[in-house]
Amino acid sequence: MKIADVLSRKAIAEVVTIAPTATVRDLLGLLAEHSIGACVVASDDDAVTGIVSERDVVRRLHENDGLLTAEVSSIMTAEVETCDPEATIDDILGVMTQRRIRHMPVVSADGNLVGIVSIGDLVKHRIDQLAFERDQLEAYVHQT
Repeated sequence: MKIADVLSRKAIAEVVTIAPTATVRDLLGLLAEHSIGACVVASDDDAVTGIVSERDVVRRLHENDGLLTAEVSSIMTAEVETCDPEATIDDILGVMTQRRIRHMPVVSADGNLVGIVSIGDLVKHRIDQLAFERDQLEAYVHQT
């Protein structure tokens, strides 16, 4: 199974992005409004410049009282691990586990942001696939 399969089955295909110059307060509003845990940071041309999560905010709150008015670029992860829509789910699960990341932007070969997957999306897809295979095996066994 490919990442494109996961993206096609997501209820909401929209990728929520935020400008690097937006404030952390703006980011928190966006995360709450869309009930998401991370946001892709993109410049005006939709090029991925970073990713920022709730964890990034929490980890920096204790060191900076003025964090809410700081720019998102000051707390984002700038070296973003991305994947291609044709990558396999198992490969991306491996990368996410190894790198300890929960969200991965999906970027097409021409550099366009086409989606984002979370480790939860991938695990749900894998569980659904296993349940389908189990049902098929049960049906086969009961036929004979």
